[in-house]
Amino acid sequence: MLDQNSINNLMNNLYEDEWVNYALAHSSDIPTLLLELEKETNQKVLQPRMLCSPLQGRLLSLFSRLLKPRKILEIGTYTGYGSLCLAEGLQNLGELHTIDCNEELTSIQEKYFNKSNYKNNIHSHLGIAIDVIPKIEGPFDLVFIDADKVNYERYFEQVIFKTRKGGLIISDNVLWSGKVLRLAKHKDESTNALKAYNKKLKKDSRIKNLLLPFRDGLTISHVL
Repeated sequence: MLDQNSINNLMNNLYEDEWVNYALAHSSDIPTLLLELEKETNQKVLQPRMLCSPLQGRLLSLFSRLLKPRKILEIGTYTGYGSLCLAEGLQNLGELHTIDCNEELTSIQEKYFNKSNYKNNIHSHLGIAIDVIPKIEGPFDLVFIDADKVNYERYFEQVIFKTRKGGLIISDNVLWSGKVLRLAKHKDESTNALKAYNKKLKKDSRIKNLLLPFRDGLTISHVL
């Protein structure tokens, strides 16, 4: 028999699903190519939960369309869903550079990048992001950080000097399934790193910062 807390959590999840479905139903349609990519990722790729959610994808697309970036950097490609969302706002000759270290995902990335309208704008880099970022020339108008959490602070320091004033640095998963709200175990490096990262961004005078409790937490940093 469920206790009251379990019932409350279940009801909250049901309401959340309803809210998300309502929001999607009253937002601009998701491109067919993204629906195909979402389906294939769920069918063929491990840990499909890592995929950018449809609503988050529309938010990334909107940020990109508002900025009209000439150059975007994405750290953490996964299957390329977020890449395609970010590319929607690129200028005609704009570039999106996306980095991932998982060679097994390159085939699905290339498949959908090549099917998109942005196949000539997207440049994939296979390797360790810490090593690849210095090799990509800035300035960036928009940066999306969605990779290994223990290195978020290092990524931020690498990219902020390459991001133009007025640009955005967006960091994903900063609530880490709510783990940042609790006392982390000593060996939980990802949670401890994210807690330190969130505190760092709050105090950083080079940015204006907003942490949105959106899905798994999304921090929008406006570079001053």
